[in-house]
Amino acid sequence: MSEITAEAVMTLRARTNLPMMRCKKALAEAGGDMDKAIAILKEQVKGLIDKRIDNETKEGRIFVKVSADGKTAAMVEFQCETDPVSKFDAFLNLGNALAEQLLSGPGADSPAELLAQNAPGTSTSMQEMYKDLVNTVGEKFVVNRIAKVNGPVGSYIHHDGKTAVLFQAKGEKMDHPVLRDISMHIAGLKPTATNASDLDPAIVEEERVRLTEEAKASGKKEEFIPKMVEGRMGMFLANQGVLAEQPFAKDESKKVKDVLAEAGFEPVAFTLWVIGQ
Repeated sequence: MSEITAEAVMTLRARTNLPMMRCKKALAEAGGDMDKAIAILKEQVKGLIDKRIDNETKEGRIFVKVSADGKTAAMVEFQCETDPVSKFDAFLNLGNALAEQLLSGPGADSPAELLAQNAPGTSTSMQEMYKDLVNTVGEKFVVNRIAKVNGPVGSYIHHDGKTAVLFQAKGEKMDHPVLRDISMHIAGLKPTATNASDLDPAIVEEERVRLTEEAKASGKKEEFIPKMVEGRMGMFLANQGVLAEQPFAKDESKKVKDVLAEAGFEPVAFTLWVIGQ
């Protein structure tokens, strides 16, 4: 077996970004052959994945990409075991590549399908990038969720990357500041439905009947009752977490649906993710 020199170990470490002792052991096992040592190190990935398969991945980041014209947006939740790892360049590079490929590539129905595709503009599969990340860091990583939606769409991602929103609207414009404002509102107030039609109709009707009976019992004139009921229904729906009926976070004198209407939009749907939830 050829001698394992310090220079060879340093070269292998520079090529793999792995600890010195792992590089030295791989070179020894490969008889000093650099390419064989790299292949050995890559083969070790499966063992690392199997060893940590039951570990929890509650940290990570959510990556969002929106097309320049605002017609399409993609979001990827990429999890890891510890928060410091979510700040590593290799982690960020893969997360951004996943989101960009989901946005601009052929699409994917699952994280596994997305990982099998090449990173944008390269001949390197993102599965290989994933394996290199596991090999380098030694943690468990999970591409937990992916989403791609059509616009008009607004987006918001919190500064720590752990809360993100895609908001879809109906309207002629594709890029408008109000769409981001509503996305920020969603991130902060966390509604549970977009429009009243998203709620259980039976619950809505039950409340409408109750409010109508209450209004009639108040002695108000019959012609005023429908307006009274509608006003109170708005408050009920807002309390039920309906986005359209909530007071807008930046101007509570207006409802979200009214702010959107002023800009020529109607609310359609939203996707709100919090890392690990």
